[in-house]
Amino acid sequence: MQRRMTDPQSTLRHPDAPNGSAERQTPRALPGCMQSGTPLHEARLLTGGGSVAHITLDEQLYVLRITRAGKLILTK
Repeated sequence: MQRRMTDPQSTLRHPDAPNGSAERQTPRALPGCMQSGTPLHEARLLTGGGSVAHITLDEQLYVLRITRAGKLILTK
């Protein structure tokens, strides 16, 4: 079983959240992730709190989905 680690100092407020709304915990960066300069993105922020986001790459449209089981699916 994999445990999600959170750091109490890593709480961020969603940019669209109104004042007084709950803060979201962001997962602690995996060892080496931030040291390597690799960008880290929270999938739920990409989907705007929903379950789907559209992503483009070289004029191609991709769909990022978060399943009910909490898995990510990227399709073209």
